[in-house]
Amino acid sequence: MDEPAVTSAVRPVTGLPPVRSGLPEILILGSFPGRQSLLKQEYYGNPRNHFWHIIEALFLIDRHLPYKVRTLRLMDHRIALWDVVCTCSRAGSADAMIQNPVFNDLAAFFTTSPSLNLVVLNGSSAGRYYHRLNIPASVPAVILPSSSPANTRYSLHEKIKRWEIIRLYTSTINE
Repeated sequence: MDEPAVTSAVRPVTGLPPVRSGLPEILILGSFPGRQSLLKQEYYGNPRNHFWHIIEALFLIDRHLPYKVRTLRLMDHRIALWDVVCTCSRAGSADAMIQNPVFNDLAAFFTTSPSLNLVVLNGSSAGRYYHRLNIPASVPAVILPSSSPANTRYSLHEKIKRWEIIRLYTSTINE
């Protein structure tokens, strides 16, 4: 008699808390942190991810600074970071592998952030999850090319060009 196949269940994992202070003007939402980000407890912790390269180009925040300093400087520009998915099961880091997503309470975030001018969705997966929530469109949302190293459709230069839109929605451009 054959032995039953053993399936390894992927345990649910919880993402990171939001990075925010004061009255953010821009909320950048990813889908869910990758494995390296979760291990480091840092948004966009994979050194191959283009996120901090993009932020450096747009806001002159050196990507080599310690994470805490980078996030403080990002908040100085009234930019918050979070993810659409709060908890999920996922083998690896690919968004396509996300299972059983539980979403963050973005409606509450919007209620406590009346200064919000723009929601930036970092990639199409974040966009799909965000639009599943059917949040009233009181704040415009834009899907930008994913900063993920898996997104090879756009070069870093092209990503920076497309992400420049966020500079129009913050009052603290390169002070």
